[in-house]
Amino acid sequence: MEFIKVKTILNKVKYGSSWYGIDYNMNLYRGCCHGCIYCDSRSQCYHIAHFDKVKGKENALQILEKELMSKRSKGIIGIGSMSDTYNPLEMVYKQTRSALKLIHQYGFGVSIDTKSDLILRDIDLLKKINAQNNVIIKFTITTPSDKLSKIIEPNVCETSKRLHAIKILSDNGLFVGIMMNPVLPFITDNEDDVRELVKLASQAGAKFIHTYMGMTLRDVQRDYYFERLDEYFIGLKQEYIRFYKDMYNCVSIKHERLYQVFINECKKYDILYDMKDIIKAYKKEIKHYEQLALFK
Repeated sequence: MEFIKVKTILNKVKYGSSWYGIDYNMNLYRGCCHGCIYCDSRSQCYHIAHFDKVKGKENALQILEKELMSKRSKGIIGIGSMSDTYNPLEMVYKQTRSALKLIHQYGFGVSIDTKSDLILRDIDLLKKINAQNNVIIKFTITTPSDKLSKIIEPNVCETSKRLHAIKILSDNGLFVGIMMNPVLPFITDNEDDVRELVKLASQAGAKFIHTYMGMTLRDVQRDYYFERLDEYFIGLKQEYIRFYKDMYNCVSIKHERLYQVFINECKKYDILYDMKDIIKAYKKEIKHYEQLALFK
């Protein structure tokens, strides 16, 4: 794996704690090999050359430990927003597992985004972190269909395996749910799929599902997405051009009806869907204690 030099690992979030209640953001890898046809992280604004090649960050763990030691607030660290921290190279390098050990040691909480069941390897650490702070795990699931998931997210475990991972994490007392994002217009924006995914989520023990009933498209990411549409969904690119032109936010043309169906199904299965309720449900009161750091 190629390693790149970085100066920082932890970044204070600029949008407050309105997004899953996180206080800091952290990406241990740069780039992603999942090959998801819709990924916004390919956009030029993120300045990630050769996005599909995963790169490590040099001295990431040493930098992280130094930054954790300097923080007065033991907040929630978001992991995996730009690059899935459980990519295949994690099996070899274990950057994420080592980072979770440090997060536990210094008393922080975690909010993890992933599409990989490799997270099951770290249940022991997640339970330890959860015992002293807060843990929320979010699996991106865009379709209930394994067949379709292998087309739009070709290099990750299919939907059924992600749902199985949710079941195991939930059975271990961890707060886990689904980001049903993005919703792809003309591909995954249908009522039957929404109903089926909410039902499967309930059966797996998911505590929440969050969605915005659309996707984003811009610059090189749009080009990449359109190339994949021409490959797998012949003629659909023209529908996107017709309805969305050069729009960034491409909300499903059925979003109002679809979101109401989604809410009704979530209520039916007692699954949280509003961000404020999700944050309130997983965050518990953290008692102040003196930080016990194990210095080498």
